[in-house]
Order: sequence, then C-alpha cells, then structure tokens
Amino acid sequence: MKRVDIPSRFFFSTPPAPCPYLENRLERKVVTLLAGEDPDHLHNTLSQAGFRRSQDLAYRPACDGCDACVPIRVCAGEFQFGKSFRRVWQKNTDLSASETPSIASSEHFALFHRYLRSRHSEGGMVDMDYTDYQAMVEESPVKSQLVEFRHESGKLYASCLTDVMEDGLSLVYSFFAPEESRRSLGTYLILWHIMEAQRRGLPYIYLGYWISESPKMSYKKRFRPAEILTRDGWKSI
Repeated sequence: MKRVDIPSRFFFSTPPAPCPYLENRLERKVVTLLAGEDPDHLHNTLSQAGFRRSQDLAYRPACDGCDACVPIRVCAGEFQFGKSFRRVWQKNTDLSASETPSIASSEHFALFHRYLRSRHSEGGMVDMDYTDYQAMVEESPVKSQLVEFRHESGKLYASCLTDVMEDGLSLVYSFFAPEESRRSLGTYLILWHIMEAQRRGLPYIYLGYWISESPKMSYKKRFRPAEILTRDGWKSI
C-alpha cells in the first residue's frame, strides 16, 4: 500500500462483536483517539488511510479473515449527473439546505429516531437515547457541522453530520424522513454534498465503507467516478 505518514499514536483493538452488515461474521476495529495539537490534520491523514470518525475516535475495520469493508470516496470534481440522478435532484427542488453548528436538538433527534426505527430497527443504534445522540453530534474535536434540509413549509426532512476536511467532505451519518421514500433522500444528500464540494473546490466526498455483499452499503458504488482504497493506495473504479 502507498505509504501514509501517521504521527506516532497509540492504537488499540476492540474485542470481537457481531458484524452489523454480514451475517455470521464478527467485526473487530483498530481505534485511536483524535487528540493532539492538530486533530483536524490527524483526522485528514487517517481518513486517507481508510479510517472513519466516531465522536473523538478514529477507527478502521481489522476483522480476522475478512476484508469486506472497502473505504470509498467520490471524485467530486469529475462527477456529472446522469439521468437518474437528475430525476432525484428535481424531486427535491422544494428543499433548502442550511449548514448549522453540530449541536443536538429534540427536533433532529425525533427524526433520527424515526429513521432508525424504520430503516435500521435491528441495529444497535436504535436503542440510542437523546444523550447518546447528543454525544454522537457534539463530541467532535474536528471541524464538523450539521446540514439540515427543510421543505418550503419549514418541516425538517433530512439532516447529515458532516466533517469538513482538507481534501473533502466526509458524511459521518445521515438520516431522513422514511415516509418520503419517493424522494430518494439518501441519494439526494450525497448529491448535495458532491455539489457543495465542487463549490468549495474540494476533490472528494468520503462515504465510509463499501461492502459489495451488503445491500445496505452497495449503493455507494453508484456514484462515479470514485476511488477505493487498496493495498496499492487509492484506485479508480
């Protein structure tokens, strides 16, 4: 793999736990604390090496005998809307986006919980209470923001916790109104971030991990051009 210089850190491994994406498999992660004089630079460096952020930690899968989780990022500067993406964008022209500080609110939590009950009812996050949600949103040592999407009536339809990095935007977690399935809001949120990265002159949108065997994660490969992290570095797909 292409060398990525990571400042001297203490990394630790989590104990095995049931994989949330693939049946009959166990997951293990390598984790480090995002701390020091420049956590934003550390975060960017670790992201280039395939790590993701959760609160004040950076983690990467390190599962025994499994490498299904593949880091993926969209090349925002080269992205062009295809016909299906244009249809999704058109369906949501009545929504407006607003970038706000990463501060939890009861309105956002209600949407977050409704989304989890509908889309991820068997996942561990569905049991999160407001305090857990608040920690997810607010406990960040790096540049983060909430992007909320409201209908022209004022109703909150979607929100995304987004990290602003040196080379792109990272979608940490997004959630949206499950009853508005015709809008394809998950796709729309990614499209909006691609457009925002283009506006800021940032080259990438980090989407976390692509898992070809998981229907919940395979959608990420639809956004082209994109790159995945291999043993030889980031490669176009």
